[in-house]
Amino acid sequence: MSTGAVAVIRMKDPKRLFDVVEAIRKGGVKCIEITMTVPGAVDIIAEMARKAAPDVLIGAGTVTEKSGALDVIKAGARFVVGPALNLDIISVCKDNDVVCMPGCFSPTEILTGWNAGADVIKVFPATSLGPKYFKDIAGPFPHIRLMPTGGVTVDNVGEWVAAGAVAVGIGSDLLDKKAIDEGRYEVLTERAERLTHNFQEAKKKLAK
Repeated sequence: MSTGAVAVIRMKDPKRLFDVVEAIRKGGVKCIEITMTVPGAVDIIAEMARKAAPDVLIGAGTVTEKSGALDVIKAGARFVVGPALNLDIISVCKDNDVVCMPGCFSPTEILTGWNAGADVIKVFPATSLGPKYFKDIAGPFPHIRLMPTGGVTVDNVGEWVAAGAVAVGIGSDLLDKKAIDEGRYEVLTERAERLTHNFQEAKKKLAK
């Protein structure tokens, strides 16, 4: 996640999915989360894991059960993201050397997930919390790696980074549906470039 973003993708058309992934890869976004809410998600993950460019990381999102985690890991997922905290999923990921990002909301959930071995805590739904919540959490938990998902945009990503986010999960604001429907993938590349630039500039400011 060196570029700072996980693209959350919910698409059924494999051909179009490859085009979308390649477009945002050109813009610097190389972590791709295929959600389990997509029909045939495990097969799509397996195909993407085989065919995607070597520098692209394919992961699974909306994983809610231990069996689902095992399925996507077997399919080739390099990271597993959940909408909620499931300690069994964290354990499965650790056993298989796969990055785990459980979804947490409260300070208790965040600390529990981190202490259980999560690599990054996905704070969800971040829409309801906002960047200020991240600043509040960073006080007692400065060591915990937080990633907001929900409410993150290409233009406000810097606010999340300034508040303590180590990465962001982003879907619709990056993946312009109209542009995808019209096959204008250059729009996605441009948005990915802006997202990556805004993220990195915010990190630079923090380092000063």
